[in-house]
Parts: sequence; structure tokens; C-alpha cells
Amino acid sequence: MAGLFGGGTGRGPAAGPDEGRRLRVGVIGAGHFGRFHALKIAGSRRETLVGIHDPDHERAAAVGAEAGGAPALALDDLLARCDAVVVAAPAEHHFALAERVLLAGRHVLVEKPIASTLAQADRLAALATETGLVLQVGHLLRYSAEHRAITERISRPLYIEATRIAPFKARGTDVSVILDLMIHDLDLVLAIVDSEIEDVDALGAAVSSQHEDIANARVRFANGCVATITASRISLKTERRMRLFSEEGYLSADFVKRELTMIGRDKGLPLPGTGGFRREAVTWTDHDTLMAEHEAFAAACLDGAPVLVDAQAGRRALAAALAVTGGIAAARARMEQSGLVHRS
Repeated sequence: MAGLFGGGTGRGPAAGPDEGRRLRVGVIGAGHFGRFHALKIAGSRRETLVGIHDPDHERAAAVGAEAGGAPALALDDLLARCDAVVVAAPAEHHFALAERVLLAGRHVLVEKPIASTLAQADRLAALATETGLVLQVGHLLRYSAEHRAITERISRPLYIEATRIAPFKARGTDVSVILDLMIHDLDLVLAIVDSEIEDVDALGAAVSSQHEDIANARVRFANGCVATITASRISLKTERRMRLFSEEGYLSADFVKRELTMIGRDKGLPLPGTGGFRREAVTWTDHDTLMAEHEAFAAACLDGAPVLVDAQAGRRALAAALAVTGGIAAARARMEQSGLVHRS
């Protein structure tokens, strides 16, 4: 496929970053996430915002104006003007839009989840491979300081406990809390655990929307590691924590306070009476994770840099989320049969 920059698709051997080139990027979707993507692109060193497409033309025009005057465009016009596209539409449209972008010969950054089914994810992965185009999935926390702080300290976890709860917001209720919130921690766990999922036991309930608003999953991996993950969007407060233990030590992270404590033998202050254990206390400052994601996207498209969260990573997170959803359905069926809950 002929390149959009006069020198290939950006996925071939790279001679090193060319800071003079800019990636012409369009955004599909002018909602909450689409607006943030547009603003980041407008402020990027290596990207240029060429336009925004949304069925609500006035909304697209308003976001474009806020992002420096980018026009609201019909989808065909947007594809004709850009080198790459961010798909930030509702989750049910991710597959159809990402497929159309790839078939048009444009790189794509698609928000999570990558698609609705594994067959759709496989189709997108195959298209990206066939065309040599970049397909990046918007699992934003892979670019975060918290992810790096954990993976630098724990590489062989035996047990992981993750909690992500927040007050109710109408945004995101077009999908379940599994695809809205839990998928973030599922992806982080999958990035840490180098093993396939063997079994999932899950519970969930729809309280304020038509989909599950609270869920808990116990995920067992083939290597013996177990992860327990809780997600809620109907809580009174915001809490994001992760605890891990392994032969390397015990780690506790509070993502809201940006604090991490590690009990191990290698780093930190000695703990008297513990037989040689040390306590390491770490804090981190926020950095612009969304901008880091866009910098990685531009580097992949322009320089041929590796895609950190590619189609396979997106598929793996989707498979885990669907396994949790299946576990919840199976648990619900048992509860209905026993009379614990009313039949749907």
C-alpha cells in the first residue's frame, strides 16, 4: 500500500524519529472522550487535528472550535483529509468504524473495548496486518506512572486484588461496568500476568442502568495466579486500589492518592524484627497520560515504533471482559433457579 507521507505506511524499518513530519489526525465522536482526544491532538508536537465527525454536527463543530478551529466533517471528507483516525464513538460502533478506517488506508487509534466480539477483534487485527497500518487500542493506563511503578517491582504475582469504584455518572452506561471500568484493571492484570486465563467466577448486578453497574470477578490463570477484581459505578466515593503479593514481596498501591508501598528484601528502609525485610514508600506525580498515548501513536505511525497496546492486547482484554460477563450470566441463572433473585 502506498504511504501517506511519500515513504511507506510508517510500519516499515524506521531510520529514527523525523520530528519534522506531522500526523494528520481526524476524530470520530465528539462526546466526552472525543473532546479530550481532539484537545490533545490540537496541542501535540507531532499531530495536526484536521477535523471531527459526529452525527451531531453542532456538537462536532463546537468541539472543533474549542480545539483550535478544526471543522466538522462528513465521514468520507474526514477520511480523505487525514493520515490517521481516533475512533471515540460509543463502544457498539467501534468495530464498524475502525474497520472502515483501515479499509480506507488510514491508521487507527480505537478507544477500548476494541470491538464487541472476539471475531470482530480478529477481523481488525487481520486487517491491520494485511495493510501494514497501525491499530492501537486506547487502554490508557498502559501509559501511566502507576502501571510502570507496579511492573518495575512485581513481575511474578501470585495474587492480585484490584478495586475500582466511583459515584454514578450517566456517561458510559451504554455498556456494562465490566466494559466501562473493570476492563482497565483487567488489562493491567493481563499486562502483569504472563499466562492464559483458565477460569472466571463472577457476580454482577444492574442497579441504575440496563447493564451491570457493579461486578466482582475472580480470575484464575493457568500458571496458578489468581486475581480478584471489583468494579462499581454506583458507590458513594471514588476508590482505585491494587494489592499484589509474590515471592518478590507485597505491594499496595492507592491510585487516587498516588502512593505505593512495597514490602520486600531489595529496596527501602529496614523493618526491625522482620528477618531482613524492607519497606519502600513511593509517590508519583501525575503526567499527561492521554498525551503520552498520542505521542506513542504518532511514533508508531510516523517512525514505525512498536505499538504498545496493539490488536492482540485489545483482544486479550476483551476476551477477559467477555469471560467475566459470561460468568455473571451463569451466576444469575443459578440464582434465578434457586429463587434467590427474580427471573429477568
